[in-house]
Amino acid sequence: MKNTKLPSLSLASGALDGSSDSSSVEIIVVGLAAENTPSPTLKAIDSATGGWIGRLIEGGQLRSKKGEMSLLASPLATGPTMILVVGLGEKEAKRSDAFELASSAIRKLTDRERGTIVIALAECFDKSLHDGVVAGALYGLEGQSLYQAEPAAKMPVAIQFAGIDKAVLDRGKQIGEAINATKRLVNEPASEIYPASFADRAVAMANEAGLEIEVWDETKLADEGCRAILAVGRASACPPRLVIFRHNGGGDEAPLAIVGKGVTFDSGGLSLKPSDGMVDMKCDMAGAATVFGVMQAIAKLGIKQNVIGLCGLAENMVAGNSYRLGDVIETRSGKTIEILNTDAEGRVVLADTLDVAIENHPRAMVDLATLTGACMVALGNDVAGLMTNDDSLCQTLAKAASQEGEHVWQLPMFKLYDEKIKSKVADIKNVGEGRWGGAITAAKFLENFVGDVPWVHIDIAGPAFMDSPKPHRDAGATGVMVRTLLRWIENNEA
Repeated sequence: MKNTKLPSLSLASGALDGSSDSSSVEIIVVGLAAENTPSPTLKAIDSATGGWIGRLIEGGQLRSKKGEMSLLASPLATGPTMILVVGLGEKEAKRSDAFELASSAIRKLTDRERGTIVIALAECFDKSLHDGVVAGALYGLEGQSLYQAEPAAKMPVAIQFAGIDKAVLDRGKQIGEAINATKRLVNEPASEIYPASFADRAVAMANEAGLEIEVWDETKLADEGCRAILAVGRASACPPRLVIFRHNGGGDEAPLAIVGKGVTFDSGGLSLKPSDGMVDMKCDMAGAATVFGVMQAIAKLGIKQNVIGLCGLAENMVAGNSYRLGDVIETRSGKTIEILNTDAEGRVVLADTLDVAIENHPRAMVDLATLTGACMVALGNDVAGLMTNDDSLCQTLAKAASQEGEHVWQLPMFKLYDEKIKSKVADIKNVGEGRWGGAITAAKFLENFVGDVPWVHIDIAGPAFMDSPKPHRDAGATGVMVRTLLRWIENNEA
């Protein structure tokens, strides 16, 4: 990966109205709120420039339309040379607004080399949203151009934040860095991120963040009876791994568990994908990458909860020893699976991973997986599907997603779907009946391995990886659900 030096982050100091000699500041980012109301800093700039901003607003050159951005050359001889005016919209701002507008502003400014950028958007939002400004600004710096000799996005020298305190800066920084760690893992090619290398990065992160970590290699997986993970991964030159993170912040309380599918590349196995369907399959470990990012954040934020994070890691390849259609696999739990499609491998990996998770007696468990194209057919690319054995738990997770502005929708888990995955030769089969209800039958498969633990399955096949950019993010990995899971875990704090 090409090393790109990230900008330093700090608190802004001194006057920000352009009237002082702030030669080190190149650009200041300010807000324009409902009904074209300038923010306090923008008002100060207007005063220092003899009403220049007001004239632009009156002439319709500056508008408060959400996300509209105008980059202006300052008429003053001192202070920042450029002013970026950001439209904040006409409605009361939400957490997602603070995050996305800060990210959009940074992305707007990474088209060329910049010096110091001051972001003065926090004054436009409630104090509870200020860490979102910092996290969003960091989010905007991370894209998919990891291997370009001349990346399209140029890093500024420094970013300063006005109107926030040190604790908020630190919190926003940890959240932004955690999301970016998830994005980076997903954007890396499968030649760089395979089960062992993912585990190595997990160990390095855990040691730096203060997490306990355990890595099961293929020998340990065999000793533990993780035959499902081993079956999926046995045709690859890169053997499987299971990563177990532990954050002990909640005393004697039973832990929360988060579990991620980590298929680091999915060829489809013998049920081979076409080239077009395989080209982005480096992203099939986005669930595990999300667990990585969340565990990094909760450790660095010192969240007062016990949390375990598990990543089931395998590469689904083709060889003479590939697992086959018609095979029957005895999972770690003892339940048997008939394989009718080797491209439905993520749920097979999760079968053993979930069984390890429930041995830790969690009080609630969430798994994340880029599991089914069927969920994308049902909900589109921007919405994650929720399936559960506990509606109350699902509602708390949906509330956390709503607080963070990430889109989720609950799908039904009626008992009638159980019949769809019954096998004639084993306990269950790894695909349902044809195309219909594929996201739900996949979740019903997973439900066989969670016991009585309250559990939510999140299918992130759509929103985890995008073909096209938006103003607040690049194409490629999105880091979806990191913020939601952090919010859900924090909402569970006593």
